[in-house]
Amino acid sequence: MVQASPFKPIALVVEDDAMQRELAAMLLEDCEMGVVQCESAEAALKVLVRLGPSVSMMLTDVNLAGKIDGLELAQFTHENYPNIHVVVTSGLALKRSLPEDATFMPKPWVARDLMREAERSYH
Repeated sequence: MVQASPFKPIALVVEDDAMQRELAAMLLEDCEMGVVQCESAEAALKVLVRLGPSVSMMLTDVNLAGKIDGLELAQFTHENYPNIHVVVTSGLALKRSLPEDATFMPKPWVARDLMREAERSYH
């Protein structure tokens, strides 16, 4: 499912809603990013172990399928891959704080806002 080339920045999209995941992936591809899609934090952790240093941006929903939520995934990413620009999204108010330097985008987000975050992630 990796659609990344060595010349494109890589975005990791972690969202259990297939339509929202596909929309985010399409927009990020329009920003000239390679995109890896995951429906759970557990799947995203496997991608990070394999590709972590190459990932420029991660967009994660807070509520995900599985035992790990998006905030825990965001914290793990911040601690282990500090160069990844982390964007957390949710339709609900956050009950815990974001990791340092992470960005919150409330749902429904606007395409232009996601594309702006993609631009911020380029190293």
